Formats: sequence, C-alpha cells, structure tokens
Amino acid sequence: MRYNSLEDFLAKGKALLAKGPVALIFAEDDVEVASTLRHHLDLGFVHVVAFMPDSFDLPAELADLLHRVPYECGLPSNVFTAINKVIVAAAPTCWLYYCYNAEYLFFPFSETRSVRELLTFHAEERRAAMLTYVVDLYAPDLEAAPNAVSLQDAMLDRSGYYAQARVHPVTHKPLERQLDFFGGLRWRLEEHVPWTSRRIDRISLFRAKADLTLAPTHQFSDPEYNTYACPWHHNLTAAVCSFRAAKALRRNPGSRDAITTLACRNSVPFEWTSRQLLDLGLMEPGQWF
Repeated sequence: MRYNSLEDFLAKGKALLAKGPVALIFAEDDVEVASTLRHHLDLGFVHVVAFMPDSFDLPAELADLLHRVPYECGLPSNVFTAINKVIVAAAPTCWLYYCYNAEYLFFPFSETRSVRELLTFHAEERRAAMLTYVVDLYAPDLEAAPNAVSLQDAMLDRSGYYAQARVHPVTHKPLERQLDFFGGLRWRLEEHVPWTSRRIDRISLFRAKADLTLAPTHQFSDPEYNTYACPWHHNLTAAVCSFRAAKALRRNPGSRDAITTLACRNSVPFEWTSRQLLDLGLMEPGQWF
C-alpha cells in the first residue's frame, strides 16, 4: 500500500500498528533498498514499512508486499521524528523495529525461526526491548565497489569489539546493566568518525508504550529499554549487519581520499549466517535453545 505522507500513514495505518512486529526501514539513499526490504520480509515481520523519497525505484513485486511512505530520510533528525510519531500512533506493546537501507537484521537461529518467534520468547522473559549490535560490513575492493557496498564480497571484522561502562551524565556513576559498545570500522577508523557516531549498540527491537521516545543517540527515554539484559540472567541479543558506516566513509571527501581499503588483517568474509555471528560473539542466544 502506498501513502501520501507520514501523516497519512499515521492516520490510516492504525490497524497495522496494533501488534506487530512491524519493521520501519528508512532509505537514506538508493543503495540496496530492495535487498534490505526483501531480507526483512523474509524474516517474518507482519508488516514492513519503507520510508523513502518518491524518486527511489522499487521493484513491482515488492510494492504489493509492503507499505511505502514518501519521506526524506537523509537528515538524521527526520528519522527519529518519524519513529517517535509511530510510537505515539502504535498500540501499547506493539513490537517495532527500525533500520536503514543496506542494513540486515540477524538473530540467533534466524534461518529457521521467525522474528515473531524471537519476540514471543523475549516477551515471555518480561523484556520490552532487545539490544542489537551494528556490525559493520564493507567491500574489500573499493575500485570494484566505489561505494564500499558488495553483497557478494561483504567482509566484517572478526575481532576488535569492546564495551565500556555507561555513566550517568550528571552523577557520572555507572548505569545499571547499560554499556557503550564499540568496534568495527567506527573503532578502527575512528579518526574519520565523529565521537558521537562511534557506538555500535542500538535498541532496534522494542515495544511501543505511552510517553516512550527515542533520542538521536539511539537511546530511549525509559532506562530499562537501554539495558542489555534483565537482572536475573543473560537475554537474547541480535545483530544489524550494516554497510552504513562504510558508505559514509566513502561519501565523506576527507575519509574517501585518505582510505584506500577498508579491509584489515582481521577482516573475514561475511557468510550471511547467524551461526557466524554467534561464533564471533556478536550476538547472544540467552536462554533460547
């Protein structure tokens, strides 16, 4: 279904925001939009909503499978504005997910289990949000792939990930069960990345509720939503495998001229499997066997 505007979607889309899970996908540019949408449709989201300018092409076979909202996503603040408006419009406890184009969600056993099964289990553990790690993907040959995007030859870093305690902005005391995570291109090439963009943690899956808002830091107004696990044991986590950082490094004139390759000695081919991400410690199955 196609809508005339964000406001039109919010007015007419109440039914699809009743339970979820609903995927909100924001196209900042026209790179791998179709593959991103197909990937999330295949994961079993009840509805997939594509926020994208009218000028972006979309294959006809996808148009009937999703909801298209004309929207300018190039400005980061626009994305958070849209998400927060969707939260207000959604029924309480409706599961929502958000990502950008050229980003692909993986979760433990995602080849054989649907995202609905994942969130049903997560909700039974009394969790209303799920931590996801943004795992940077990149093409090894920048001459063959000038925008650093190649699904066939995608690579990721197999090491170099770490966490630091997240502290309260006023008291500077560590926040309970909250950590700042780093790694991938944003850590390895940090001299080209603003410090505000270096974290790789994102709460991509969450339940809507009254007065909940998402900040441009990818953190929610409810501190419990920002935790990596409950107080009793480890919980499920997932990964968003993303070409977004690689694209930005190639798009920025300063980093584009300074970087001849994004590969390093710890680069390995991405196998497009949840098993690889589990083996590398980039997501956690928790108690879900």
